[in-house]
Amino acid sequence: MLVLAALFALSQLANVTGRDTPDTKNYLAYALSLRGDDKRAAAAATIDYACAGRAAIAVRRQNVDVVRFHRGDPTPRIMAECRAAEWRRVDARLEAGQTGGHTVPFMPERFMRIFEVRPGYPVFLVPFVTVFGVTWGLWAAGVAVTVAGGVLAFLVLRTRGAPPWACLTGQGLYYVLPCGATAMRPMTEGLMLALTLAALWGCALAVSGRVRAGVWLVGGALAALFAVKHSQALFLGLCLAAGALLVMARRRGSRPYRALAVAGGCGVLGTLLLARLLHYPSEADSVQDLLTAHFSRPDRLHPWPEFFRLQLNFWIEWARRQLWEPLFVAALAGGAWGALRRDRAFGVLVVAAAGTGFLTQAGHPDIAIWGDRLIVLAWLLPVLGLPLLLRPVARGRVPGPARERREGAALGAAR
Repeated sequence: MLVLAALFALSQLANVTGRDTPDTKNYLAYALSLRGDDKRAAAAATIDYACAGRAAIAVRRQNVDVVRFHRGDPTPRIMAECRAAEWRRVDARLEAGQTGGHTVPFMPERFMRIFEVRPGYPVFLVPFVTVFGVTWGLWAAGVAVTVAGGVLAFLVLRTRGAPPWACLTGQGLYYVLPCGATAMRPMTEGLMLALTLAALWGCALAVSGRVRAGVWLVGGALAALFAVKHSQALFLGLCLAAGALLVMARRRGSRPYRALAVAGGCGVLGTLLLARLLHYPSEADSVQDLLTAHFSRPDRLHPWPEFFRLQLNFWIEWARRQLWEPLFVAALAGGAWGALRRDRAFGVLVVAAAGTGFLTQAGHPDIAIWGDRLIVLAWLLPVLGLPLLLRPVARGRVPGPARERREGAALGAAR
């Protein structure tokens, strides 16, 4: 397990810069503010990092461009243009009085409010950027959280009795599938994936007999998710509670699932109450942000009908693209089959947790977002399900239902 994690970390040295997105600036500025930097110092460090990433990508593209590969280094020009453009926007907003909060005003105040209520990831970044500096600190934070996600995938499978090779397969799949690349980007998704896996590990512990420890782990993961991105805490609590209730309706001896349903339900209620008490941006604010291009246009008078129309258009186009390149759909089908066939009751919880990826995507149906990062949580289904699907193949046989029942009974007696 540790060797696989080390190999992944070493491979990430190939891309230290150029992983950031526009939202990275908001999280980085927040982290620098938490460690004590003032607005202009945080803005300077953040802008330099973002512009260096843009320049690095431009150099890579030029080096393989069949027309421009022989031209000079574009870094000085791109850095100068990028810094001038970013400072022009930031200075204008600072002079207009947009100086509140922890973030630097790269965008309108209503948009920045969305990031102000997500302190979890900036808090996670603070020790890394303080010790290693901005560039290497963000890289090290990405490696740490991605490695942790792979290790948690290993622990979930091992707790449910999977053999070591299956656990290593799940860890490896986490690194090589899109969840690994997405977790490495300096965004909240890496921490969300790791905390969702931590909640599933808690579910695995509870189902395996350690109910109290498992429920505490689930509750802690949901609480941490509230600080990282409260909508994910809401979705995960809702899905885990629904999954546990579904299992309870179909089997006896469901004390662990009853406890997990209560934990998930408490997570949902706690998220809703705290979000209201702390005056977090509402669902209406999120819809207006989507339909007005981050509040750069006037608010829509009737946002919800437009949102649902966009929702329909999005999923039609999404399905068309998936049929064109059906790897994702095939991986989901294989993962669901493996999880539900080999460990049906716990597999329902895995499917439920992976379903939060679809809920997150449905909350923001933007087809232009890079790499399907909003739906990335759905990749946890093949990460945990495919190793279980391959388990009988590795033994050189595919057991029938009767043999599976006998093996399950023998395993239960041994326990």
